[in-house]
Amino acid sequence: MDFSIASILLLDGLTNGAVYALLGIATVLVFTVTRIIFIPQGEFVAYGALTLAIFQTGHVPGTVWLLLLLAALAAIMEAGTRWQNHRQIGAALKAGLKTLAPPVLIAIVAIWAAPQNFPLLAQAALSVAIVTAYGPLVYRVAYQSLESATPLVLLIVSVGVHLAMTGLGLLFFGAEGFRNPPFWELRMNLGPLLLTGQTIITALATLALIVLLWLTFERSLLGKALRATAVNRTGARLMGISSHVSGQLTFTMAAFIGALSGLLIGPTTTVFYDSGFLIGLKGFVAAVAAGLSSYPGALIAALFVGVIEAFGSFWASAFKEVIVFTLILPVLLFRSLRSGHSDEEH
Repeated sequence: MDFSIASILLLDGLTNGAVYALLGIATVLVFTVTRIIFIPQGEFVAYGALTLAIFQTGHVPGTVWLLLLLAALAAIMEAGTRWQNHRQIGAALKAGLKTLAPPVLIAIVAIWAAPQNFPLLAQAALSVAIVTAYGPLVYRVAYQSLESATPLVLLIVSVGVHLAMTGLGLLFFGAEGFRNPPFWELRMNLGPLLLTGQTIITALATLALIVLLWLTFERSLLGKALRATAVNRTGARLMGISSHVSGQLTFTMAAFIGALSGLLIGPTTTVFYDSGFLIGLKGFVAAVAAGLSSYPGALIAALFVGVIEAFGSFWASAFKEVIVFTLILPVLLFRSLRSGHSDEEH
């Protein structure tokens, strides 16, 4: 270990940590608004990277057919709920079509564009659109009817969604891994460091998304509605803020962050159908270190996780995952001791 190797490992760790930061922020966002510990966040990452890889081959990704299936199921559920509440066939059909239209439009464009071999950026944008559309549909099908359930029940549902998405990923993409081409072929030497265009894009995309999220929550009406829901769900509902809409919007943002993370990590590592679980779990470690409540805390913790992973892979590559996930133990112990209460007191 010398300065040049340490510099390379540090740059590697910060690059990976930037992706983990996005996933950690998405995990905190989903938990604060909906109380859901969203384990399948990593599956959005894998779906984003692998959907782009299938577009590169000129075929229609299997995620398009799953999108249509989810959209049909969500539309039926939405129409059924509206019919139960209002007993008006027109309102029920309108609600179903409103849910069905955006995913169907995205699927039609994807089916048409797949054999056209459009440029990489166009295929990347379409991949992000497909995976982002999963967000509100997953919430509507799996979580919306259970939004008043306990966090434990929601966690069990998350495990089920994770297993389903992993199995479907194997069906759509096979057991073979894919690596996407970089979005920028730049390679520049800075002393002992080799700075690539993909590293720069990852850093800039992470920074831009964090700024965008800050502006959304501070300046937009929708962002303030999500903040109100996170602080007091009952109070927000009394003020006319729909918990259903808040949940769907939150999952849309989480799916977008996951899809974007998949595009960022795809050119730097081979992504398999089940790679999302470990990647998402590292973002979850960062979110837990931040108490599942602090966005800046999740950012700092994720960068730390990335650096520890990079140096751990140098010193003990066989145990790098163990080293990363062991980091959560002292954090949990500290938070447990700091809380100063137990369930027996209530």
